[in-house]
Amino acid sequence: MATYIVLFCVLAIFFRVASLAISVRHAAALKKSGAVEIGRKNSTVLATTHVLYYVSSMLEAVWRPHDLSPYVWLGLFLYVVGMLVLASVIRLLGPLWTVKLLIARDHTLIQHPLFRWFRHPNYFLNILPELTGLALVLNAHVTLFVGLVIYAIPLTIRIRQEEAVMRARFTDY
Repeated sequence: MATYIVLFCVLAIFFRVASLAISVRHAAALKKSGAVEIGRKNSTVLATTHVLYYVSSMLEAVWRPHDLSPYVWLGLFLYVVGMLVLASVIRLLGPLWTVKLLIARDHTLIQHPLFRWFRHPNYFLNILPELTGLALVLNAHVTLFVGLVIYAIPLTIRIRQEEAVMRARFTDY
């Protein structure tokens, strides 16, 4: 396997583990202060699907030949954009950001332009570019097409859950 593929996989895992550590810390603090979790089962399915997408992409990388095609560069660009958006969303939401759907007692509506322009930037500007980019860099075409369709199911459920909670909680949402 090409060295750049191994390096990319190590960095991708590092970024996701680091974001998960932030999420766990934030979720613990939110729950301690009385936050309510919505859609616990779907959060588990979504997280599992995310991990399986990574594993499937990496397994495909082992089985498929690689070259530095334009798709690899496009994938790298999309992945980096996704990670930059993730960092921005984590910074903007601060202690409210988790991979779970938690509503704090003192939950406030974030009014940053990113959240006004894009209803769900974490999903549409982070996760979808991240997963598409990952598969393109790793030449994981089966995972890209089949995995994204499968991933869309719990993601759609999450978006609907989040929309319902936000509308019920904030009149100006």
